[in-house]
Amino acid sequence: MTIEIQSLLALNATLILQILGLSAVVLADKYIRKKDRMILLENIILIFSVIIVTQIESFSQHDKSLYFLRLVTSIFCYVIRPVIIVLFIRLLSDNKRPWILVVLNTIIYFSAFFSGIAFKITKDNLFIRGPLGYSCHIICGILLIWHIYLTLKKYRSEKRRLNYIPITVTLIIILGAIADSVSNFDARISFLTVSVVTGSLFYYIWLHLRFVREHEKAIENERRIEIMMSQIQPHFMFNTLSTIQALCLTDPKKAFSTAEKFGTYLRNNIGSLDKNELVPFDKEFEHTRVYIEIETIRFPNIKVDYDIEEEDFELPALTLQPIVENAIRHGVRIRKNGSIWITVKRENNFNLICVQDNGKGFDLEAYEKSDEMHYGLKTIRDRVENLCNGELIIESEIDKGTTVTIKVPVRGEYK
Repeated sequence: MTIEIQSLLALNATLILQILGLSAVVLADKYIRKKDRMILLENIILIFSVIIVTQIESFSQHDKSLYFLRLVTSIFCYVIRPVIIVLFIRLLSDNKRPWILVVLNTIIYFSAFFSGIAFKITKDNLFIRGPLGYSCHIICGILLIWHIYLTLKKYRSEKRRLNYIPITVTLIIILGAIADSVSNFDARISFLTVSVVTGSLFYYIWLHLRFVREHEKAIENERRIEIMMSQIQPHFMFNTLSTIQALCLTDPKKAFSTAEKFGTYLRNNIGSLDKNELVPFDKEFEHTRVYIEIETIRFPNIKVDYDIEEEDFELPALTLQPIVENAIRHGVRIRKNGSIWITVKRENNFNLICVQDNGKGFDLEAYEKSDEMHYGLKTIRDRVENLCNGELIIESEIDKGTTVTIKVPVRGEYK
């Protein structure tokens, strides 16, 4: 056995072991999405089949009687290579349009069975390229450009350096194709084949790192929520107890009713502390209403008006009440005649909850950069976005007031 054949067998064995190892890891990894795992496995199977069929095609070149086998294996390799790239694209986008190029490529090369428009294998087992013989190369080039475009688009939307890994995969495949065109390396194992195996490995690493990033973000959100929950209105609780204590001396009946409302508030509040899920609006509103009643006892200069047109929807627990508390504590409490308007209505497939006040307002840009924003409205915004695909909009003008609007998609519009 010559050194060249030994080297080819060793490279074949290395690639096959890499593919088998990657298959085992992908199958065992339950953290990446099932859909992405299946796409990777499909691609691994196709790459493995190309390696095997390429060996058969190379073997058939040396025997004139095997010209039809060479024809079939050549067609197979030309047809499958664009499919491999499209499967890489599917890991970035569900767009179906790349498959149009795959179908076109398949039609062109299947014509080799009855026409030489792409290529033909003569009965002397000679390969003759036709006028459309480079269609596979051109289509693969278009698909690689498409792949780069989707990667850059994904990077712009997510702004993660991690998304440069798919671009690296594209560059590796392009370099493999260039190396094949300028080298005299044995066609039985091409640089392109090595490139797509490496690309599959890189894509697995990318998918797993994305899971790690998303998991870390989820943990960070949970910690932020825990901080918010642990800091729920301690000043309000202490001040309410002080109010009840003072009322015991001046108005025992009001002290009794206030203590009753405070007990209801605590019961509702404590029941919501461990909820990282959606709750009916009427329950969240009742919780908020009890809080407002207690606060208006302490601050009779505050008036709250309600305009509730829609109640049949859900939102994250402890969403409305912290917004109203912000309006009272940081807005209207200092006003001689403080006013808060709470409006709930349905508009354009969204349930809108609007909390408007005539308080002192604030510099919105500075507030969003502060720690207070980080653990206050930012936490509410994150929960609304993550739990119900909603949106939190803040508008404020100094000395005129603040408006906070929660947009919750109607049922069936959630992610």
